[in-house]
Formats: sequence, structure tokens, C-alpha cells
Amino acid sequence: MKEIEIYGDYIQLDQFLKKENIISSGGETGDFIKNHEIFLNGIIIQEKRKKVTFSTMQIIAFGFLGVIFLGSILLYLPISNQEPIAYLDALFVSVSAVCVTGLVTVTTATHWSTIGKAAILLLIQIGGIGVVSLASILFIGLHKKISLRNRKLIKESYNLDEMGGVVAVVRSVVKCVFLAEGIGAVLYAFCFVPEFGIKKGLVHAIFLAVSAFCNAGIDLFGETSLSVYVSNPLVNITTIGLIIVSGLGFIVWWDLWDKFRKVLRKELSPSRVFRVLRLQSKLVLTMTGILVFSGAFLVFIFESGNPSTLKGAPLGTKLMASFFQSVTTRTAGFYTMDQSLLSTPTVIISLLWMFIGGSPMGTAGGVKTTTIAVLILSIAAYLQGKKDVEVYGRRIRESYLRSAMVVAGTSVLILFTMTVLLSAVMPGVDLADVLYEITSAGATVGLSRGLTPQLNVAGKWIVILTMYLGRIGPLTLGTAVVMRVRNRPGSTTHLGEEDIMIG
Repeated sequence: MKEIEIYGDYIQLDQFLKKENIISSGGETGDFIKNHEIFLNGIIIQEKRKKVTFSTMQIIAFGFLGVIFLGSILLYLPISNQEPIAYLDALFVSVSAVCVTGLVTVTTATHWSTIGKAAILLLIQIGGIGVVSLASILFIGLHKKISLRNRKLIKESYNLDEMGGVVAVVRSVVKCVFLAEGIGAVLYAFCFVPEFGIKKGLVHAIFLAVSAFCNAGIDLFGETSLSVYVSNPLVNITTIGLIIVSGLGFIVWWDLWDKFRKVLRKELSPSRVFRVLRLQSKLVLTMTGILVFSGAFLVFIFESGNPSTLKGAPLGTKLMASFFQSVTTRTAGFYTMDQSLLSTPTVIISLLWMFIGGSPMGTAGGVKTTTIAVLILSIAAYLQGKKDVEVYGRRIRESYLRSAMVVAGTSVLILFTMTVLLSAVMPGVDLADVLYEITSAGATVGLSRGLTPQLNVAGKWIVILTMYLGRIGPLTLGTAVVMRVRNRPGSTTHLGEEDIMIG
């Protein structure tokens, strides 16, 4: 019998045995335990045990599930409803709010009580800021130390490259969110207070500002969304502004603010602002500009002659409605034109814009503008015979290309699968309506062609799952599922190559 004295409160058995030259690798630990008696503090160790841990991605995924479940319970309570509601509908709305989607099976304005509406607003805010960020805010408010693990969680939730300064990032995010929502609420108040009175007008203004900035698409105007305000410049411009700003991502905000301050201090010429921006900001601003203006142009062309939407409307209304449709399809969920009355070309454009969505580290969904930009640039580079993917004088890492392919490919697979499933459980529904519903749910947009209230039980579960998968993100989900693959024996084995035919 060999006795070895141990110092400290924690010991990892395989590492300890290797250190004592008892075994040569961790894989031998199990066999060694079977063939030998090992005592720790007088207790025999009979099997190799592994501590159950969760990756940051899994924590984010389960964090959203926890908030969704609590929100569904709150919405299911009688105090939250004007009339009884099925738990599945409460769960559906909770998922839609936390995932900032906007699809609802009951009318928000009439079904929910004041408490229910307040609960939905809170869930939207939590979903927009992020579960991890909210927990971090509470820690900061309670003057608690943010652990290394929590810092890693913040890093992963915001897709940051490093953990340095993550607490400052959270503080900045919160300040930016409430500042933008506050400005939006004030602007909305100029319209809603004269129309509804001070109390109701302010409630509408605050609710819409939070929902618009968080890209939730839920409002208190009934089943018509913002169609009543299709000709109102203040409501249109404010909503478009909140959607675009939130969809840019916080990193782009801070980058622009830094360059703006340098311009004010005359340290930087205004003509050089775009040139000195980070590559992330350049790609986001370029893609956003292309999508917004090209989408508005195409909607204007396709809908100006549509008698069900914009035909006969004044030019100003046509322009505002076109821009609104182009912007809202990038995960906002509000509408000024009935989506069921849109022409087929506009529906196709809307589907594509919903799929793309907004930009990273923002409140928008979709595969993100940078993902599409990287894929387009890589295709262009390969067609030109270039080895590297280059843009704005910079080379894009191959790892980013792989991530872009994973995100886009997984998203397409999810949308295809869910479309097939929803078509199967609702056979009498038009395919265009099903595809629109699933794309809207997966990209957390919230637009519908009238299918949501008609969903059966199976259809609701399919849309719920789609919204959840769309919110946590294909990359987050994939990482959470395969977190241990790289650590498994043989995962780094290099096999021989063999040619195949492509195309």
C-alpha cells in the first residue's frame, strides 16, 4: 500500500495519477481504478467521475428557456388576462416576447390586463438586452464581483473577441439601450399623447419605443399594427430610426461615436471617418445601406401598382411605406401594409430580407449582414481565382468564412425542416403563408400573412421551436451541442485526402 499526502481542497484524479507517474495518460484512469483500491479520506474510489459542467453557449440557451418558462407562468395567471387563456398561448407569447419576434396568437391590445402588458414589456426588454447581460447588470447593481466565468458568458453572449473590459461593455450597452428607447418614447409621445391623452399616450409611446428598439414587433394598437400611421412621418421615421440603430449593433455605435468625437475635437477630417472605421463597422454600414435602399426601391416598384396596397396613394406615403417595409423585414415585425396583400415579388424580397436580418451584437435576428457579406465576398474571391478573401484593404480570416457557412447552412436547414413540418400539420394552408411564417419566426421578425391566429396545437409548437432556435442562433446551438467533440479521442486525426467532383 502506498500513501500519498495531498495538500489543498481540490484534486483532479487523472492529473494527480499522471503527476505521480502512476499512469501515463488520462485514458488509463478508469482501468487503474478497476484494478486497484484507491482511498481518499478513508473512502474508496470505485469509479472515475466527471464533473457535470455547462458551456457558455449552453448556459445562454438554458437561460433563455428559464426566462421563457417564468414568463409563460406569469402570463398564464388570471391577473394577467382579461379572459382565460390556454397555457400554450401564454407560452407562445412568452417565447415571442423573450425571443423579440412579435408573432402572437392573441391580440395584445385587448386580451392582456395591465399586468400582462407590463409582463410582456419586461420580457421584451430582457430579450433585447440579453439574459446574461441582465444577470450581469444585477451583479453590478449589487456591487458583486463579476467572476471569470461570468465574464466569459458576457463575451460569448455579445460575440466579443476578448474578455477584457466586458463589464464596461455591459454598462455601455445598458446606457445605449435606455438612451435610445427614451428618445424614441419622447418622439412617439408628440403623436400619441394628443391622440390618446397623457396616460394612455405615454403608455403607447414607451411600449412602442421599447418594442421597436428591441425589434420585438409587438404593439398595443390591435390587429392593424401601424397601418393607421402609414402616412404619419413622425411615427414612420422614429420607428425606422429605432429599428436601424438597434440593428447596427453596439460595436458599430461605439466605433462611430469614437470617430465623431475625434471630428468634434478636429483630430479627424469628416471625409476620413469611413476610411478609419473598423472593418466590422464598414461591412455593417455598407450592407445596411444596400439592403435598406435597394429593398425600398424594389418595394416601391412592385407595390406602386398594387391596388390592394399603395396604388393611388400619394408619393410621400408610397416612399414611407416602401422604406418601412424594407426596414421592418429586417426583424422588426411592425407593418404599415397588410402582409397578406403584398404582391408576389415583394413577398420574395421580404423573405430574403428577413433571412438576412440585422447585424451582430444588436437586437436584430437573422443570419446577420456580416455573414452574408463574408459569403458574397468569398464567392467573388473564388470566382476571381484569389486565394484570400479581401475587402477594404483587409483580409478576412478563414475561420470567419467557416462560421458564416455554418450559420447560413444551419439556418437554411432549420427553415426548410420547419416549413416541411408546418406544411404537414396544416395541409390546407398556402405554401407562401407557411414559408413566410417560418422565416419570420426563425429570423425573429414577427411578420405574418395572417397564419399565426389560425395555428393548431402542433403548428404552435413548431413555431415556438423555430422562434427559440432563431433567437439563440444556429452558431450558439451548434456550439452547445458539439462542445466536447474537439476534446474526444481521435477528433484531431488527420486523414488522407481524395478528390471528388463538385458541380
